[in-house]
Amino acid sequence: MKVKIFDESHEKDLEENINNFLSETAADIIDIKYQVSITMFGDEQIYCFSAMIIYN
Repeated sequence: MKVKIFDESHEKDLEENINNFLSETAADIIDIKYQVSITMFGDEQIYCFSAMIIYN
């Protein structure tokens, strides 16, 4: 069993990277965990979109 972790500041970048990984691997996907974090820096909202793919 292995894991692959993705971390992006934009959801479209995360989507593209995950889709690329899935299309380039013949791995047996066990699960995908998704998380969004939001923080404030002054008046700016900072987002972090991450996913962990568990596969064989």
